[in-house]
Amino acid sequence: MAEELARKKNTIVNGINVDQLFGTVEAIKDNPEIARFRFRARNKWVAGTYNRASVRDFYGALREDISREPAVYDIDEPPVLLGSNLGTNPVEYLLVALSGCLTTTLIAQASVRGVEIRNVESRFEGDLDLRGFLGISEEVPVGYERISVLMRIDADISDAEKEELIRAAKKYSPVYNSIAKPVAVSVDLDGA
Repeated sequence: MAEELARKKNTIVNGINVDQLFGTVEAIKDNPEIARFRFRARNKWVAGTYNRASVRDFYGALREDISREPAVYDIDEPPVLLGSNLGTNPVEYLLVALSGCLTTTLIAQASVRGVEIRNVESRFEGDLDLRGFLGISEEVPVGYERISVLMRIDADISDAEKEELIRAAKKYSPVYNSIAKPVAVSVDLDGA
């Protein structure tokens, strides 16, 4: 019995410690404040369409976390959009964020279900009409009109089970839900 308990405490599926995940769920059920996180990013304009963002600290699990080095993101536009290609453009970063969150969520869902995944690959495309951004047409949305995602999952499960994993990824992905459903965003002058 003790051997089985010891083995259960280290159940790793797809690189995720499932026992730790279930422990986290139980801890949050006991104290919902543990679940409240605040992520942060900073940005500084450099020149033209080029600017630089950074991410370092965040608040979560009842504490500030400053344990990682800052991650820096160069942001620019391609020449056709008046930039110098010194970085990825913002709408591409949105696709990258969506890709990471959907994939991470899918892997977590598979792990909880005991499904071993050999590989996940995905393609993301977003359709955007610049007439909205440039103020040429009020009828054209300023942001993406449509984002399409195609996922390929290599695992010993049926296509129906793979589709269920994709549905679960959509249901529980914070980035997917932030994009697919309206989220309150405030943009104000910083008086500091």
